[in-house]
Amino acid sequence: MIRIIDGAKEMEKIEKILSRSQMDSKEVLQRVDEILEEVKQNGDEALLKFTQMYDKNGLTELKVTHEEIAKAKANIDENLKNAIINAIGNITNFHKKQIKEGFTINEGSDIMLGQMVMPIEKVGIYVPGGTASYPSTVMMNAIPANLAGVKEIIMTTPADRDGRIKDSVLVAADLLGVTQIYKVGGAQAIGALCYGTESITKVDKIVGPGNIFVAMAKHKVSGLVGIDMIAGPSEVVVIADKKANPRFIAADLIAQAEHDKRAASIVVTDCNILAKKIQEQISIQLKTLKRSEIAEEALSEYGAIILCANKDECFDIANSLAPEHLEILTDNPFEDYKKIKNAGAIFLGEYTPEPVGDYYAGPNHTLPTSRTARFSSALSVDDFYKKTSLLYYSKEALKKSANDIMLLADNEGLTGHANSIKVRMEEM
Repeated sequence: MIRIIDGAKEMEKIEKILSRSQMDSKEVLQRVDEILEEVKQNGDEALLKFTQMYDKNGLTELKVTHEEIAKAKANIDENLKNAIINAIGNITNFHKKQIKEGFTINEGSDIMLGQMVMPIEKVGIYVPGGTASYPSTVMMNAIPANLAGVKEIIMTTPADRDGRIKDSVLVAADLLGVTQIYKVGGAQAIGALCYGTESITKVDKIVGPGNIFVAMAKHKVSGLVGIDMIAGPSEVVVIADKKANPRFIAADLIAQAEHDKRAASIVVTDCNILAKKIQEQISIQLKTLKRSEIAEEALSEYGAIILCANKDECFDIANSLAPEHLEILTDNPFEDYKKIKNAGAIFLGEYTPEPVGDYYAGPNHTLPTSRTARFSSALSVDDFYKKTSLLYYSKEALKKSANDIMLLADNEGLTGHANSIKVRMEEM
């Protein structure tokens, strides 16, 4: 089911796995274009049309009411609510460390330079839904937005066929002060957040993961509004030595694979015996999984155990893969993690599986996929700021710098720039 690959001879197979993309369907892209244009032209009418077409719930009103939120709060299991509250505390404490302030640099009384750090005013959060429930997505997006000082958060999420949103999602949103919640998903939700409709406010930035339609829609509207990232199919890489527990590793690979049929689950190891034990454990554990069909297809198509000659080669390959999630299950993970250059998030030791980060620990679970960890980072408070530079030169300061500025402007052929300085010098 999951292949064992020779790291020295068969890396092209891994390249094929990691080069998979959500953005290569011309049919989907054409449909996304059509949906976005119709939402732009027809607003709520288009949203209701597409909601009935795709979600099959016959909704005539999109906004979640105060009564629905109150009902969710009354119905939610108390233990689940406490788990959400605990997770909110952990995530908040972590993200508080990311809060930034502006600065000024005063060079005497003649020059003042600085940077203003201000929150984005309006942010849209997309939360996947329908048959699934993702309160974790609400927390991971709303918490850093709140800490940055975002004044208005608009959340969209598809309802199920009964027109309901899971209690856990509504309670998480309520605990975080998100009261503008709309029952709309897919590309149409992204269009509504970008263009605005009669009921949904146009935002300045859209964050949150989604399916191929959501990803393509975010790609299309990027530039009209800000976006966090274009997330590809999820992935995990596990670096494991001969002492690693194959049962744990198999469970973590399956956990990743159940996300999506295109999810990638990869092990990098220098132990052939471990590789075979992992294969055995996957076969055993899949039998008890609700989403076994999805996980089995993902593991067959996009799963692999890469055999390396030694431990150093394991880390070299992991760095070249630049995974979204990286687990280090070695004898000394606290030294080994220092060898990692490219990863969205690193999980150390056999008792820190990926779900600890997905739901609870504190660091953000919105992470770069498809090898983009080479140049991008997890969602953070920083994603909800905008930064504006401040500059002040007195007359004397400008006089001292005038010749340098005019020389640079003339060198670039921008004589108007040089003249902007020259006319001031003529007045001195």
